[in-house]
Amino acid sequence: MSNTLKGVSFGEILWDVFPDKKKIGGAPLNVALRMQSLGCNMSMISAVGDDTDGQRLISFLQENKVETHEVQIRQELVTGSVTVTLDKRGTASYSINHPTAWDKIVLTKTSKETVKNADVIVFGSLVCRDKTSRETLLALLEIAPFKAFDVNLRPPHYSFEILQTLMEQADFIKFNDEELLELSQYMGSTDTEIKKNILFISEKTDTASICVTKGSAGAELYWNGTFYAHPGYSIDVVDTVGAGDSFLGALLTHLLNNVSPGESLDYACAIGALVASRQGANPKLTSLAIESLRRK
Repeated sequence: MSNTLKGVSFGEILWDVFPDKKKIGGAPLNVALRMQSLGCNMSMISAVGDDTDGQRLISFLQENKVETHEVQIRQELVTGSVTVTLDKRGTASYSINHPTAWDKIVLTKTSKETVKNADVIVFGSLVCRDKTSRETLLALLEIAPFKAFDVNLRPPHYSFEILQTLMEQADFIKFNDEELLELSQYMGSTDTEIKKNILFISEKTDTASICVTKGSAGAELYWNGTFYAHPGYSIDVVDTVGAGDSFLGALLTHLLNNVSPGESLDYACAIGALVASRQGANPKLTSLAIESLRRK
């Protein structure tokens, strides 16, 4: 994999607080870590509080070679945290504290330069719950070369109007199947079929590339006018935290390095499955583990 690709991840970095421990997380951070591990030089644009949790987040990113010059320190706010609850199947639900430092990411000259010089910016919807971070993101999207929108519907932290704006800004959108159905119906679709709703969203928002994850059933990718599908890999789920983020990071890194869409989708499904089979959002994955699963 080429190491010349440069990416920016914009949004929340935080602590996932489980009943018995806490782990570093946040979808944009998870995506950045996976892309960095796969050879994409990543920068993080976010904010933390002037506290121990914030210092540990910055140190963690630096240890994993993610650029942190644009991680701002907000004196007046605490570092973000999320209370994570897992059901019997390992599926996560979230209670997201508000307001926290990443709600107040401000636009800077250097963050604009970072985005302008990157190949891709990855962003989600959760960071747009606050006007300050939302306006910063929209300003950066105006100058970004390739914009990948990771839809993360976390009630009550979103509005359909803002989601539609973000979709219209994007070159690539990633949904899960429930998010696709919810947004398609909001925009007027009467279909429930995934392919039809992908085409519906693509036409309504003028977005050329869309991916939909389907949990254990794999994923579907619409890329350059062609559909690709993967049935997913069978694994024993430990927890699903971060699995979709690693899937997206792997998919984008491969696609933007001109790996074929089918190969990219297969690799991303393997990565997502392996993350779901481990504890926490950012387990280390070896090439051997990835290729062993793909050969099954």
